[in-house]
Amino acid sequence: MTALRERLGQWGARIAPGADGFWAWWKCALLSWLPQRWQALLGLSDARLLLSPQGGRIEVLHAHDGQLRPLALLPESSGPQALDAAVSAREASLPRFALLPAHAVLRKPMRLPAAAEARLRDVLGFEIDRQTPFTTEQVYFDVRLLGRRSDGQLDAELVVAPRHLIEALLLPREAWLAQLDGVDVATPHGVPLGVNLLPPAQRRQRQDPLRRLNRMLLLGALVMLVLAGWQLLDNRRTAAAQLAAQVESTAVRARAVAAQRQQLQDLVDGHAFFAAQRAQQPTATEVINELSRLLDDDTWLEKLSIEGGRLQLIGMSGSASSLVSRLEGSRLWKSPSLTGVLQAGGGSKRERFTLTAELLAPRQEAADGAAAHTP
Repeated sequence: MTALRERLGQWGARIAPGADGFWAWWKCALLSWLPQRWQALLGLSDARLLLSPQGGRIEVLHAHDGQLRPLALLPESSGPQALDAAVSAREASLPRFALLPAHAVLRKPMRLPAAAEARLRDVLGFEIDRQTPFTTEQVYFDVRLLGRRSDGQLDAELVVAPRHLIEALLLPREAWLAQLDGVDVATPHGVPLGVNLLPPAQRRQRQDPLRRLNRMLLLGALVMLVLAGWQLLDNRRTAAAQLAAQVESTAVRARAVAAQRQQLQDLVDGHAFFAAQRAQQPTATEVINELSRLLDDDTWLEKLSIEGGRLQLIGMSGSASSLVSRLEGSRLWKSPSLTGVLQAGGGSKRERFTLTAELLAPRQEAADGAAAHTP
């Protein structure tokens, strides 16, 4: 089997089971339009040579479309050179398959889930030890897909042959080594079963007839791609140069507008920041007026500090212990408290105090009332 036929088989295995019938019909319909010689040249024809050892001789058969046609009889010890001399050059280029008799193989029908179809050979390779009296090292095997059942399962057949039978099928073995494309099995009626028991490593390495054409097409596609890319790049360069000239003509004005916009935005942000800060606490004037209203004449302040939303008072008072009660209930602060210890004021009856309170934000209803009266 050529590389192209193997590739088509892999593609077919990946198609959904319901499309297999259409794929087979479509492929056969396309192949029917090609002459037989072209099909053989492209490796798409199923024509092949069968080498069947019988009674001390090797019978050479031409197989095509299920029909067998005898070509020659060769001595049992004939090599590949004798086969090339006995048939025409066109027939000598066909794939070569050795043919095992039906009694030389073991055929085991099996039922598998549909998920195993993509790797059917690998899956059944692990079943040889359980389904046959041989081990995997003692046999060569292949798998036939017989059909798909309506319940989603597959009917398959495991075909197994002892290694020593295949290795001694065509002698001398050294002459035929890597000269065969496969080993098939004859049915009791003499028709090939359609399997290949020969491992891929021992098959003849056939050059893909389309490889040279594919390389030429690939090279041509690369050249066209490079030319198209070069033309596209040149068009882009011209367009970029024109766009750069247009952008350069308006760049100075655009930068000036951007700078003015940024300056305006900075001013707006700064105004909003300070407005938010003012809204979070009363002004110093309001605090001083409130303190003047609540403190008596026997109390004076040495220090007034407003920082971080907190009010700190340091001063002297004749009734320092009652300052907390006087300052409570103000709308400008909350939680007034004395910090530290009251200290005597240098021989007088006054005491030095330190008092702190937490400033409050202006009341919302007051702000709303002020806004309502604004003309």
